[in-house]
Amino acid sequence: MTDNEELHGPTGEEIRTPDIKYKPGCNKLDCFNWMKDLPEFPGGNDIVEIRFKNTRKGFYRNVNDLRLETGDIVAVEASPGHDIGRVSMTGPLVGEQLKRLKIRPSVEDMKKVYRKAKTVDIEKWEEAKKLENQTMLRSRKISEELKLNMKIGDVEYQGDKTKAIFYYIADERVDFRQLIRVLADEFRVRIEMRQIGARQEAGRIGGIGPCGRELCCCTHITNFISVSTVHAKYQELSLNPQKLAGQCGKLKCCLCFELDCYVDAQKGFPPKEIPLELADSTLYFHKVEVHKGIYWYTTDPRSAVNLTPVPVERVREIQTMNRKGIKTDKLLAFDKSWETAPVSEDLLINNSLSRFDAPSPSRRPKNQHKRKNRKFNDKRNN
Repeated sequence: MTDNEELHGPTGEEIRTPDIKYKPGCNKLDCFNWMKDLPEFPGGNDIVEIRFKNTRKGFYRNVNDLRLETGDIVAVEASPGHDIGRVSMTGPLVGEQLKRLKIRPSVEDMKKVYRKAKTVDIEKWEEAKKLENQTMLRSRKISEELKLNMKIGDVEYQGDKTKAIFYYIADERVDFRQLIRVLADEFRVRIEMRQIGARQEAGRIGGIGPCGRELCCCTHITNFISVSTVHAKYQELSLNPQKLAGQCGKLKCCLCFELDCYVDAQKGFPPKEIPLELADSTLYFHKVEVHKGIYWYTTDPRSAVNLTPVPVERVREIQTMNRKGIKTDKLLAFDKSWETAPVSEDLLINNSLSRFDAPSPSRRPKNQHKRKNRKFNDKRNN
């Protein structure tokens, strides 16, 4: 459920009530409240987390001691006016979130929650969200007319339609003072420009990754760390920019997910750059299967010819012998039975996928009994 769809029912009719049903787990950067079963304590609902459009969130003080639950639509303090958002987190979990983000709540700096949103507030909020798409398209044309080297990726109106936030990306510093004046005259609202990176833009827009799942940057990633080709080299991935780049044009964030596992697995591996000296040839490293513990060697350092798998233990033994000036005759100390042993058993290798299907009833051709009777009569007549 997106922000543009949460005010409409399953058949498309508009819902004009603040008591809109909330579906957890269907929002960007949604959090699971694993502390909801703990008993409430006094002052545990003083600070709540409010979710706005896409990935924007903020912490607000519940000064009026409202009984707020996850999914409630509330009116909060803004500058100027007020904004409308949804409650995304309450209770003691907010304190844990503040500690994780290293935020020290200050009474003076933290804004307030005014009230639960009324029907009038929701109607104005819905009208403001309908203007966002056409405002973004129009602002892009204006920036092109002013010949500004920037891209406006998203527009977010404040709940009371008095302010609009324009999110843009740019490779260099942009002087958008003239743009702000033109946009203010065009849309008659207060203008705020926020520069974001390519990863943040992908998180706000959203999409489906090559894995078939929703992008990680709009589901659970909040802090973006630098990703380099070193992450791909540790995991023995092909350095193909088209496969390693995400929809934002940068290296995929998921390259960091399993990096520690690969680094730990390769701690005891022998060095790769040292060739293996045999009695009759020299073998050069080509690739490695990390979790199987196998090095693949080739006789030609420039091409993958005569590839031979060698366990890391055997590679370590040969390198130790070469340092002592000894060249072995055999590359493998044992037979290759370990190479053909299956890593995991395929449960369906000897079974048909349709073995659980109900057998189809056999159909007898029409008029089969008439043909049998005709043959029987012919034999009797003869």
